[in-house]
Amino acid sequence: MSLKVSRRRALVAGATVAAGVIGGNSWPSAAHAQDLGNAQSMVAIDPGVTLPAFRFFTANNTVRTLADYRGRGVVLNLWATWCGPCVAELPTMDRLAATLAPDGIVVLPVSSDIGGAGAVRAFYDSHDIEHLPILLDPGGAITQAWQVPGIPVTVIFDREGHPRARLVGGADWGTAEVADHVRSLCGPNTKKSLDNALSKAASVKI
Repeated sequence: MSLKVSRRRALVAGATVAAGVIGGNSWPSAAHAQDLGNAQSMVAIDPGVTLPAFRFFTANNTVRTLADYRGRGVVLNLWATWCGPCVAELPTMDRLAATLAPDGIVVLPVSSDIGGAGAVRAFYDSHDIEHLPILLDPGGAITQAWQVPGIPVTVIFDREGHPRARLVGGADWGTAEVADHVRSLCGPNTKKSLDNALSKAASVKI
């Protein structure tokens, strides 16, 4: 059996997970069906809990870490083009990214596809994905470090880089209610508030 097939089975079927990776609890099993669940059913992560350090890559092989997005809320999604629930939910992630961009919140879909940027770019083109970056974890290092049982997996980080909530399995992220929930988890955009205050002050006639 090839390594590629083995990795797919391990990620989609789910492996035994050590307790305590996030919030003192094991990750639940990932969804097998392509039906999308409710993104508002995210599980809260206890304050003070941290995740193992991780990194991923852009399409031109630039290394990225969570520190690169400090000050912005982050919706980090682990996915692959061969994963049915991932394929179903990613267009809704694209809508979420467009909605939350003005709030200083970024959606980062990190693909474990062995085909790399080419496979992701082809998927984006065929599914009209317009607001998501191409990001890669070709060796599946993040899923291994986090001991997740399968993909898709989504983790919400606040503007200080703290994990706030997690969801295993595909979900519909494209609704206004979900966008509001993500905003509340990420916290207020202080830069946007400051810019608005400065703009209002500049418009006041003395």
